[in-house]
Amino acid sequence: MTTASERTGFHLSDAELQQWERDGYLGPFKVFEPEEMTERWNTIRRQLPDRSLAVYPEGGKAGSISNYDRHLDIDLLSEHILRAEIVDRVASILGPDVLCWRSEFFPKFPGDEGTDWHQAATFAHASGVPQIVWPQEEGRPTFGGTVTAWTAFSHSTKENGCLQLMPGTHKEMNYDESKGMEYDAEARNNTEKDGIKRGFFGYDYRQLQKDPNWRPDESKAFPLVMKPGECVLFWSTLMHASLPHTGGKKDYRMGFASRFVPTKVRIYPDTDEIMEYGGGISLEHYGAVLVSGEDTYGHNRLVTESRRGYRFTPRSA
Repeated sequence: MTTASERTGFHLSDAELQQWERDGYLGPFKVFEPEEMTERWNTIRRQLPDRSLAVYPEGGKAGSISNYDRHLDIDLLSEHILRAEIVDRVASILGPDVLCWRSEFFPKFPGDEGTDWHQAATFAHASGVPQIVWPQEEGRPTFGGTVTAWTAFSHSTKENGCLQLMPGTHKEMNYDESKGMEYDAEARNNTEKDGIKRGFFGYDYRQLQKDPNWRPDESKAFPLVMKPGECVLFWSTLMHASLPHTGGKKDYRMGFASRFVPTKVRIYPDTDEIMEYGGGISLEHYGAVLVSGEDTYGHNRLVTESRRGYRFTPRSA
């Protein structure tokens, strides 16, 4: 068994890998000190309005999708997806050759609803079109999924809408993503489910349930309170949600999710645009980032530097 003294970098021990296999998540663990994270976030949020080199347009038909993949034009986010504290752990799970295929912000402001309980295997939930496709391999569930590294850029509390996780729910899908969902912008912040204000960014995730009478067993869930600079890893197929924001007017929650797959996975196969959340964006300027090892498959378009010239140097396997 691997001991802490035998590890290099932040690779996982045998015990941690066993926990991951059992629970479907790990953490939270520290990536930055709270003060450093706050300083970094203050810099990042001042840079966000400058979209001159962003890979997707803002507003219009792009809608909320325009917040995707800002690691491709903001240096501190480019650095973030390559952090050893994150990548070494992810490579322990997925193998040495790893791509970051997406990043996105998850803000929650006063009065915002909680996020529906959900699972994502192919990320086809909004459009019905798979965004990631794993190869068929013996001994692996066909639903695939991605490893999400969700980092708290601010305090994440019960009052301002922290994550909720259901340990051990990552090996069986309760939803059929191929159904797609109906988008309704007016539904956002206007729906209660079992007495809790919940939604899914204008969608209702219940539309994807395999069994329409099934309900998530919230007795198995727990709230994940996190400090700025802490990160949690979880399979996207793990049942997860968030609480509504019931806190003060000056309090808000900001999370940043970076998503990882092995290089054998096909990203946005046979498509040149993303259609979801009431709009669409072209993938003309998109590229996945090799964060660890090497890519011997050549399935996906990769970028070796950001739109501002930040060099993406993968971690050694």
